[in-house]
Amino acid sequence: MGMKAVILAGGEGRRLKAVTGELPKPMVPLLGKPLMERVIELLRKNGVTEIAATLRYNPAPILAYFGNGESMGVRLRWFIEQEPLGTAGSVKNCLGFTGGEDFLVVSGDAACDFDLSELMREHRRGGDAVTIALCESPEPLRYGLVVPDADGEVRCFIEKPPWQKVVTNLVNTGIYAVSPRAMELVPAGREFDFARDLFPLLLERGEGIRGVKLDGYWCDVGTPEAYYRCCLDALEGRLRLVTPPKTHEPAAKAAQEAKREPLEGEYRAERRVPCRDRAGLMRAVSGCLMEAGAELDDGVVLRSNGCSLRISPSAERSEIVIEAAAGSADFPEQLADTAGELVTRLRLDQAPFTRSGPGAGGRPPAAQAGREKRPGT
Repeated sequence: MGMKAVILAGGEGRRLKAVTGELPKPMVPLLGKPLMERVIELLRKNGVTEIAATLRYNPAPILAYFGNGESMGVRLRWFIEQEPLGTAGSVKNCLGFTGGEDFLVVSGDAACDFDLSELMREHRRGGDAVTIALCESPEPLRYGLVVPDADGEVRCFIEKPPWQKVVTNLVNTGIYAVSPRAMELVPAGREFDFARDLFPLLLERGEGIRGVKLDGYWCDVGTPEAYYRCCLDALEGRLRLVTPPKTHEPAAKAAQEAKREPLEGEYRAERRVPCRDRAGLMRAVSGCLMEAGAELDDGVVLRSNGCSLRISPSAERSEIVIEAAAGSADFPEQLADTAGELVTRLRLDQAPFTRSGPGAGGRPPAAQAGREKRPGT
């Protein structure tokens, strides 16, 4: 039996705005492709080709990029909200698409490599109203926790608890297999969430909610720190992308190509760029021109909103300077008064991921990326 899926793609990504500007969160690039495209690739790999997507914040770039989905081997239908409907309310708005079948709900701005067909198999086998994809997290304070019994039936939810209330490390990933009867409890046309509203109501009425722990990688790309970590995890293979990034080895080849013309896509080199006798990785450089003497180390560089970038060696060896390339006119609209140049200091040890401009501290219009320490190191 085939599967349908609804992608929740209306998020604004407020916590990421320091580095993404007005770009809608599902369009934030993960190694050369928008997060939402990575989600669609995963769905297609799991046999899902009929997909609906809910939109609200700045839908235009999403619609323009994906269209009807034909180029990606899927059929996309769009449902645009005029007012926020919440996670469950927005899915209710898609019932003309889902019909009377069980279906998947996934986030368009999270990264994972789960076997989603396994989730649907477990859902159909158990016959519950909703089956939640769970994963173990080393940071349970950041997420909603799910407490299942020995058979997987959910007994309670704990939303972002303090340490003394952490009784499990199983977190709700926001990926669900949903039965039509669950959606009958969701009111139409008003804000209603799965975790906050629907799940407590289902438990109250004795409707089964099951939790299934899936093997694999999952990351809520909600903060710059999480985004940075996710990019590194994808480059290093902890997140198994359906279409992996291009790879250049050794670094000398990447350095020579980088000096000749802008790199397209995301590249990885087993040494820093340019080639030096020090171990390291060049990370996620998209649409950028590397100048002689420039060096990248443990950083993520965005080609934000169409800006082409030139990376130059800085006066201080602890930084690189990223400037808008000469002749580039595709600057973020909201930064037109600063000639389209961002100033972003990406340091995990000093005011992480803040943006400034002329008169707001920092250097003149340009972007700075300090050498970052990996989270947890």
